[in-house]
Amino acid sequence: MPELNRLTAHLDPPFAVLDLDAFDRNADSLVRRAGGTPIRVASKSVRVRWLLSRVLGRPGFAGVMAFSLAEALWLIETGTVPVEQDVLVAYPSLDRGAFTALAADPEARRRIVVMADDRAHLDLAEAAMRAPGRLGEEPLRVCIDVDASYRIGRIHLGARRSPLRTPADVAPLLQRLVASPELSAAGLMFYDAQIAGVADTSPVVRAMQHRSARELVTRRACVVAAARDIAGEGLLVNAGGTGSLHILAGDASVTELAAGSGLLAPHLFDSYRGFTPEPAAFFVAPVVRRPSARIVTVLGGGLVASGAAGRSRLPLPWWPEGMHFIGTEGAGEVQTPLVTAPGDALNVGDRVWFRHAKAGELCERFDVLHLVSGGELVTTTPTYRGEGRCFG
Repeated sequence: MPELNRLTAHLDPPFAVLDLDAFDRNADSLVRRAGGTPIRVASKSVRVRWLLSRVLGRPGFAGVMAFSLAEALWLIETGTVPVEQDVLVAYPSLDRGAFTALAADPEARRRIVVMADDRAHLDLAEAAMRAPGRLGEEPLRVCIDVDASYRIGRIHLGARRSPLRTPADVAPLLQRLVASPELSAAGLMFYDAQIAGVADTSPVVRAMQHRSARELVTRRACVVAAARDIAGEGLLVNAGGTGSLHILAGDASVTELAAGSGLLAPHLFDSYRGFTPEPAAFFVAPVVRRPSARIVTVLGGGLVASGAAGRSRLPLPWWPEGMHFIGTEGAGEVQTPLVTAPGDALNVGDRVWFRHAKAGELCERFDVLHLVSGGELVTTTPTYRGEGRCFG
């Protein structure tokens, strides 16, 4: 950290920094953990086009998992995604304007896959393709989102996403896709949030994840086999996240994995046992007050992550070491007091380096990201926000 602090000494905080060497090493680690299965990059965990293009050019990565259809269209339009790769929209869209744009663009239709788990999603996609002049054109590609949560009786472990869980649940939508002249079946997605997004810090959690993975391997294989009977052999099957690549590697029913957070390594991944990503992304806040001998106050600092509210969603004071929040104030909107280590030498005008709890959400708060590599500040590149784009 002293080296990063030195290389950015001429910058006025607050600002955001990415250690590009750590980013690249994390990318290599993801590929090793994937065991030869290609990784689709989750763009919401990056939100910087320069970085997306960089990682998509590395062996082991292929395609983007986008947050929204509007974002997918923009990534294709700007040439961020190599022409031989495609974009899977990870969540169902009801953006009629974006669907109209997708239907009108043959290149986008070839390279974008939209998500569905309800007939209403298919209705909207079909309506866009039934506009005058669309008849007979290449259909929209659709992926079916399948629930990958783990259930024990009435206990639900995992994300509340798709209502589709079994071959019988998935079959009607696939049959409609096969019969539709406007749509085509592109694949299936299974996101195991209870494995990929939960730190395996306790024996209870590890036991749950082991049982969940075992149940999911069997159920996913059944769903995939039934889907191929209906729609053919060419279906993509997307699964996993940063926290579960090594568990899914080698699963015969999976054709691709997904990951993104592991590139930037936010602090929510610090306690995972199965892998150790290297901290790569930081934000810096200036010390503007010294209220007492053991407290400094920095400007801003309240970059709180999404999810269930709690201390785990707060940013982590990273350097100088030994600092922590005051329980009654936490990370503030306009100022954040921090209890310092005994004997610290911080003064007004010094900096405090933080890590965000999540990955791409950091870039929603900064227009640019300063990239450091090989002992130099090599470039400054805009975030989505810096390019005037917000897909939340």
